[in-house]
Amino acid sequence: MLLLLKKHRGNIAQVAEIASLCGNNLTIYSGNDDQILPVLSLGGMGVISVASNIVPKHIHNMVQSFLDGDTASSLAMQLKLLPLIKLLFSEVNPIPVKAALSLMGFSGCTPRLPLVEMTPSGIKKLKLEMQKLGIY
Repeated sequence: MLLLLKKHRGNIAQVAEIASLCGNNLTIYSGNDDQILPVLSLGGMGVISVASNIVPKHIHNMVQSFLDGDTASSLAMQLKLLPLIKLLFSEVNPIPVKAALSLMGFSGCTPRLPLVEMTPSGIKKLKLEMQKLGIY
């Protein structure tokens, strides 16, 4: 059985309880980019990720490092990506991720109505964070 933990939003105790009750009968994936490590630490096996559209190698390496036992590297990656993750959810999803993909040179990233493009101030913040990570 597979469980995507999206609805727990911040309730790591609930994730722990589900993991405790289900044991190996359930595969848990985080549905929140900002909580990948906490869910992995409770037996999670991965993430369904928005940020992986922008930094797929970073997200893969973070999860793989954790699963390989290198929790220090995995933690450093999670903390490094938190500002980007926060920006990717600063406006209605998928507006920020489409803006980031557009900044990276991908075409066809304009949101369709009723969604609109990211605000100019949001794009400015997103650009700065992407520059810090070397992806823009």
